[in-house]
Amino acid sequence: MLSVNITQAFGSFRLETQFEVEEGSITAIFGKSGAGKTSTINAIAGLTRPDVGVIQIGNTTLFDQNLRINLPIYKRQIGYVFQDDRLFPHMTVRNNLIYGTPKNRDVANSLNLTDITGLLELAPLLERRPRTLSGGEKQRVAIGRALLSNPKLLLMDEPLASIDVQHRFEILPFIQRVREKTGITIIYVTHALEEVIFIADQIILLSEGQVTAQGTVEEIMSRLDLHPMTSRFDAGAVISAIYSGYDREFDLGELSFDGGTLRIAGLNAEIGIHLRAHIRARDVSLMLDKPKDTSVLNVFKGELIEIRHEDGPQLDLLINIGTPLIARITRKSLNDLNLDIGSKVYAMIKAVAIDRKTLGINVSPLSKKIKPKKD
Repeated sequence: MLSVNITQAFGSFRLETQFEVEEGSITAIFGKSGAGKTSTINAIAGLTRPDVGVIQIGNTTLFDQNLRINLPIYKRQIGYVFQDDRLFPHMTVRNNLIYGTPKNRDVANSLNLTDITGLLELAPLLERRPRTLSGGEKQRVAIGRALLSNPKLLLMDEPLASIDVQHRFEILPFIQRVREKTGITIIYVTHALEEVIFIADQIILLSEGQVTAQGTVEEIMSRLDLHPMTSRFDAGAVISAIYSGYDREFDLGELSFDGGTLRIAGLNAEIGIHLRAHIRARDVSLMLDKPKDTSVLNVFKGELIEIRHEDGPQLDLLINIGTPLIARITRKSLNDLNLDIGSKVYAMIKAVAIDRKTLGINVSPLSKKIKPKKD
């Protein structure tokens, strides 16, 4: 487990963070620019020194002001993937990968070049130089180099920021695979909510240098009070489900969850895998009576359990359909439907409203580890 409780001043900005991260998890540190995300992981890595506090990984103390402990960077066993790839342009991919390999590493408990090239599909790139690689390929090499340092913890500071949105979801599965196959704990810094939903087990919300909330993706996304910090435009519930069927005739995938079955256009996946679907609040409509003769394929009966009133013409409602669901409607609609806490409603979600590319795959930590081999 990673435990962080530090205070650090940067001029007028003050970082005061306290949180714990489970071993083998992917935890996203999420917040707006200037929230203190990078400052937090730089302190963990030893790139900066907190004013006071404690940082520990398991039984190892990385920093303790009272005990005057401040391990140097090279002794912390932490891998760091930056926003830019920081590869050596004059070296081949192979030499970039092995550059950070410690000479005195414990071979019995570390990954080797063969492991990493297989895990990240880098074998065809080994003799090429960085200038010939795409942005995604460069970041895969950067991740591989960090893993070959034999880290206990992998820090990733907005690793996809320089990659266009279209290709980001091609890289995220590789990061999931790293956790799945190695069991390494990953701290993933980002301000892109869809990346968090796709990849993370836990979210730590940072605002003005302080942790405002921490919990599972599903828990945090279902809290109406956190919408100002989790991107109001993309606000909406996250539903954990199992892929249960495919309608070949109409090209519709089916996800089973506590509230029923969610149909998604164009989704053909492996039966039984665990997926996480983001249902945006703006894509949910409400009716008092069960709809008939409608084109909407997803209709769920639920109960209104929370209303978040705000200035302006619209507001968000939390609906219990067996799992939390959020709907965004106008104040006029709330008035016309006479909705209040306890109201019974039918929630409707278009099958085409859910982006199948952003469906996150839920993977249990520490499963299917790679068995290290000798070079």
